[in-house]
Amino acid sequence: MKQKPQALPRALLSYQNPSFVNSPDGRLVRILAEYSEPLARFRRERIQDTIVFFGSARFRAQEYASHELELLDKPGSATPAPAHEQPATDEEIASGTASDLRRRRAEAQVEMARYYEDARQLAGMVTKWTQTLKGRRHRFVVTSGGGPGIMEAANRGAYEAGGKSIGLNIRLPFEQEPNPYITPSLNFEFHYFFMRKYWFAYLAKALVVFPGGFGTLDEMFEVLTLVQTEKLAKKISIVVYGSSYWNSILNLDVLVEKGAISPQDRNLFKMADTPEEAFEILKAELTRNHLEPEANRQSQSPANVEEEPLLNPDISGTR
Repeated sequence: MKQKPQALPRALLSYQNPSFVNSPDGRLVRILAEYSEPLARFRRERIQDTIVFFGSARFRAQEYASHELELLDKPGSATPAPAHEQPATDEEIASGTASDLRRRRAEAQVEMARYYEDARQLAGMVTKWTQTLKGRRHRFVVTSGGGPGIMEAANRGAYEAGGKSIGLNIRLPFEQEPNPYITPSLNFEFHYFFMRKYWFAYLAKALVVFPGGFGTLDEMFEVLTLVQTEKLAKKISIVVYGSSYWNSILNLDVLVEKGAISPQDRNLFKMADTPEEAFEILKAELTRNHLEPEANRQSQSPANVEEEPLLNPDISGTR
């Protein structure tokens, strides 16, 4: 006769079982968590909508650009790129010992630092303006991918203006830390790129695209495609910043000539070259497309009536 077995410990609750939650079988739970948890936080922080800043993670602030810089192996990585790819120092350029690649990268770092400072200034201008808007929720909150470079500049500008800002970071195989200027309660990290993209696109009322690489191009063309196909049930303003940079790497006229896009598709975004120009575009379009229609609707509704669902984030529907 078998002996009575020892008492079993209590089984883990399914959602507290890491071997399940982190397994392929738990993928649906993880995806839902990356929808539900940010939604709860946006509701708690009374975020209505956002302005998203995209751009290179490699650009540095002006105070660092004219000194020795360390180019990272990947955007946001803690691992330096190989020595032969690093920007040259002033001494190496003066002595003529710098390779052509390193000399050009040193010059580009100083040039591209302007975009960091412009993003910082523009984010500050937008934040100061939104602080004058009345309402129970925060409007047009500056949002970035949470990392360094242009992302840091956007969060920094909002921070210096005394406003909230959002960082939607992504967990990568190499190290990437959130920049310190994000509002702590609005600092997010995602496992799934598509859930991060969801929160970029569906809360945004405007998008500002600064010079960048593959990631910036990916985000920009994804939103342009959503606008082009009228998939988003809202008007979204897109400002592409730095005409000299973008005109040198993109030739949309060829796409028109070949019939790949319609001529009017070039009007899906506006170009800007100064923070003041970009701010005036954003302010005018956000006012015309969102603030004025909302004011008209409120003037036609019964006085002193505000439904509780209006305190939720303004997540766009899809067509």
